[in-house]
Amino acid sequence: MNELVTGDAVVLGLQPARLPSRALAIAIDLAVLLTVFVLLSIGLAVASVTLDEAAIAAIAVASFLLVLVGGPVAVETLSHGRSLGKLACGLRVVRDDGGPIRFRHALMRGAMGVVEILGTFGVVGCIASLVSARGRRLGDVFAGTLVVRERVPAGRALAVPPPPPWLVGRFGQLDLSGVPEGLWLAIRQYLTRMNQLDVTVRGSMAERLSADLAAHTGVPMPQGVPAAAYLAAVVNERQARDVRRVAAVAGRRGLVTVPLPVSVDREFSGHREFSGNRPEEGMPAGAGPAPASTDSGTGAATPPSTGFAPPA
Repeated sequence: MNELVTGDAVVLGLQPARLPSRALAIAIDLAVLLTVFVLLSIGLAVASVTLDEAAIAAIAVASFLLVLVGGPVAVETLSHGRSLGKLACGLRVVRDDGGPIRFRHALMRGAMGVVEILGTFGVVGCIASLVSARGRRLGDVFAGTLVVRERVPAGRALAVPPPPPWLVGRFGQLDLSGVPEGLWLAIRQYLTRMNQLDVTVRGSMAERLSADLAAHTGVPMPQGVPAAAYLAAVVNERQARDVRRVAAVAGRRGLVTVPLPVSVDREFSGHREFSGNRPEEGMPAGAGPAPASTDSGTGAATPPSTGFAPPA
């Protein structure tokens, strides 16, 4: 199954929706729209009994355009690509780069939908979706959009690499409340897949994400810190705060110890080795740093490898 990939060769993990789920979502949307159109037409017919035929025809055309064209455009614009049918089927309309759609995207999809769905009873839309490698109809092609699946089977999450020891706890004073979830998602996806990228692309993406993160925190990135290591350290700090928050809630409820949640443990398994550097209230005993390996030749302790080199 194809996944959505950005221009920087980053896999976003969004799976394109196929024809059966899209057809079901369109059928639900059409059923709702036709119901609204019939009810509105009956009301307008009762209210316009005294008008002439030309006025009645103009009102009928206006109501058709308002409900069956303007309705989907307004709903997709306001809901960022989620109509009632798509919400029921776990689908969403996004741009080709994975971002949320805007009014112009919804308008182009709605205008083309009149031709390929209403005008041909869905035949053109079905053929275009079957021919397209990502299941796109003509409206998606002209608008530069894609319908993706939001509800996918849960797989094993890739572990975010831990930060180097010399950066652990360094960003404890950062205000992370202004960082949007979309940026956190992009950073985590980059960290889990950075070893799969070209060296040049990897460096440019790390610099761009670091600049965006620093702009949202209001604190510039420290000099001499590699961009990838900076991202990993800030993500680690956010995870540590989440664990402290869970521990605080559990402490107010009278619990003595709070084990690390299973989902967090699986996704951030590499972060356990630094939990002992910053003791947290309510953390279970024995959750300290991982033991360092010993060099058999010198007997000196060797710190665990993190994948990030310290500054020169």
